[in-house]
Amino acid sequence: MNHAPTIGIDIGGSKIAAGLVDRDGRVLRRAQAATPSDARDAILATAVRLGREVGSGTAVAGVGIGAGGVIVDGVVTSATALLTGWAGTDLVVHFATALGAAAAAALNDVHAHGVGEAWCGAGAGRSTVLVIAAGTGLGAVVVLDGKPLQGAHGTAGHLGHVNAPAAGDLLCSCGAVGHLEAISSGYGIVQGYHRLGGDPRLGDARHIVARAATDPDAAQVVRTSATALGSAVGGLITIIDPDVVIISGGLSSAGRLWWDEVRTAAAAATLPLVARTPIVPAGLGADAGVIGAARFLRQTLGSVSVKGES
Repeated sequence: MNHAPTIGIDIGGSKIAAGLVDRDGRVLRRAQAATPSDARDAILATAVRLGREVGSGTAVAGVGIGAGGVIVDGVVTSATALLTGWAGTDLVVHFATALGAAAAAALNDVHAHGVGEAWCGAGAGRSTVLVIAAGTGLGAVVVLDGKPLQGAHGTAGHLGHVNAPAAGDLLCSCGAVGHLEAISSGYGIVQGYHRLGGDPRLGDARHIVARAATDPDAAQVVRTSATALGSAVGGLITIIDPDVVIISGGLSSAGRLWWDEVRTAAAAATLPLVARTPIVPAGLGADAGVIGAARFLRQTLGSVSVKGES
């Protein structure tokens, strides 16, 4: 069994993080940089540089990569325009070659966050974990006995692109209308606030949420957004019956009003038997994706037990 640490890389739309992760999930070294906005090659070069930085002078078991987009067998099969030229990228081949790693594995970034949280975060010790990533966009993943449910086509967890009645005919980032992301994401909160006539200078959902106690428009959009998300989460609870629901991402720090509305709407949308399913904040913060990507690499190698440390 390879007890050497693993490099974990988390490539997001706004930042790239890398870490050297030991077999118990501890991050031994960290590095981070803003995600370049110009092209795919710049994103890859930044991620490789960070990987080399954290892995310098250390024999590693391999590299795990979590990244935006639909990823199948290490290849990005589909991605939004937010990551220019990202679709078609073979992440496994690129990082194994660039970092001289003996092994590499890649998965969607939200899936990586879920694996990390289920391993040693807020879902540790639980068999069925539902993780909701609520930030600029919306994503989700079901982690069963430590492994992410990726689906037949790698698209499992695209929570933001389910239909939501409250979204009406609002345009989603994917180009369709009426999707949950258009109303319940950070971007959706900003747009909703502006539609109500709120201060046009506020372009960050965190600032709008912070004003909810004194600004009626902010309070209304937060309630509407959180209720729609909670209803969707409640439906998932009924279908999946998870041990716990974990909410990560920027909106997880949105405050009591947002959390109360999410939990209330979720409970109202479930069967009574599962209405008390705990909905809790994530526990690993910015390390979740790095830890989850490293864990996924070890799972791919078969060097750890899926249900616990060996």
